[in-house]
Order: sequence, then structure tokens, then C-alpha cells
Amino acid sequence: MFSDARVDEIRALTSFIPIVSNFRNIGEVLKEHEGQKIDGVLFDLGLSSNQLEESGRGFSFQRDEPLTMTFAHDPKGDDVTAESVVNQWSEESLATIFRGFGEERFARSIAKHIVEARGVSPITTTKQLVEVIHQSTPSWYQRGRTHFATRVFQAIRMAVNDELGAIESGINGMLPYLRSGGRIAVISFHSIEDRLVKQMFRNLVLKGQVHAVTKKPIIPNAAELEMNPRARSAKLRVLEKA
Repeated sequence: MFSDARVDEIRALTSFIPIVSNFRNIGEVLKEHEGQKIDGVLFDLGLSSNQLEESGRGFSFQRDEPLTMTFAHDPKGDDVTAESVVNQWSEESLATIFRGFGEERFARSIAKHIVEARGVSPITTTKQLVEVIHQSTPSWYQRGRTHFATRVFQAIRMAVNDELGAIESGINGMLPYLRSGGRIAVISFHSIEDRLVKQMFRNLVLKGQVHAVTKKPIIPNAAELEMNPRARSAKLRVLEKA
């Protein structure tokens, strides 16, 4: 994430215009820049390693940090945070996002234990949340290849930032500004995002607005994975405007 000073520095040195904003605002951003038609857009839905490891916002369960998890450049006091989700949402709502956004098999048990734990004391840090998840899942699950808290943290982050809504708004918002023959490329990193993108692309093709450049998603080859193991789940889909 660029600081305001770094953004100003880049603007002064190049013709490239960096803009700090959410995908969902792309239509408004393009409108502010005189509504110029564009040749292509790349949506990279990946989460920055810096955001995970250095943000201090509680994205990672490997550090003990406040439960924030917002991507907002300048968070406001009334923004939805991981802490407000964990401590204020109903048990049913928590179970729903754990299943829907995290594909968590123990969603209901974890939601139940969270509600019980917060009734004793508010859950305000990543360490506290991990401990509750640990108490909610069987020992064999905790020994799996994927850390037992991964899916819950992903689900809460997606809910806090309305990530699927941002993707949908972003793709729909930029379409009016894409030239005929211009392309939309989306790189997703987990199945929930990819399902949404796949469905949106299919609907746009059926409406005759675009045609598919990639019939199936492009995935990284062995050489790419050797250079960047974190790309193992990446899928690239591309459309071209009619």
C-alpha cells in the first residue's frame, strides 16, 4: 500500500497516475478523469504480503494484533472491523459467513464458541480469536496441512471489506468505460472469488456485451510456482468487449 507521500512522488516523476481506492469505485474514478475510454483493466484480487505481515491490523493469525482487518486507506471510527463482527454479529450470521466465505466445515461450532466467549469478555485480538477457534475444532483438524484458523480469518476479512461486493461493483463499474476490443482480466486466488468471476463473465457473454478470451482459467505453470509458490491457487480469466 502506497503512502500519500509516495503517491505524490510517483505522480511527479511519471505520466502514470496512481490512485488509492477500492475496486468498487473504479467507475467513479474514471468519471472523474473525464470518462476517458480505456483499453484494458486488470483486477488482481490477491492480498499483499505486506498487508498480512506488516499492517498491524490483524490479518494474520501468526501475530497477536488488534482485530481490525479493514483495507481502508484511512479507517474511520464507524467502519466495520473484525472486532465488531466477532463481538456484535449473531451466532447465525457468523456461521453463515464462515461457511459461505471460508468454506469452514466447523462453522456452527466456531460461531457458538465465539458467542459464548464474548459473553465472558470481548474478543479484541487475533490471539484470543485463535484460541476460541482452537477450542471449537477437533484435534485431528488442527493437525491438518492448513492452519485451523485460516478459513475463519479469511471469512471475517471478506465480510469486513465486502470483498465480493467490491469485485462485482468494480467489474460492472468499468464496463461503460472500456473500448470495443478492450479486455478485462481478473486474477483470483480462491474458489469463492473465482466462482463469482466465472458467473459474472458467463452472464456478460450471454448478454452479448463481451466474448471470452479464455475458455478455461489460466493457471501458473511449474516454473512460475517455483519462483512464486504463493501463486499456486491463482486463476486468470479474460474477456474482450464486443
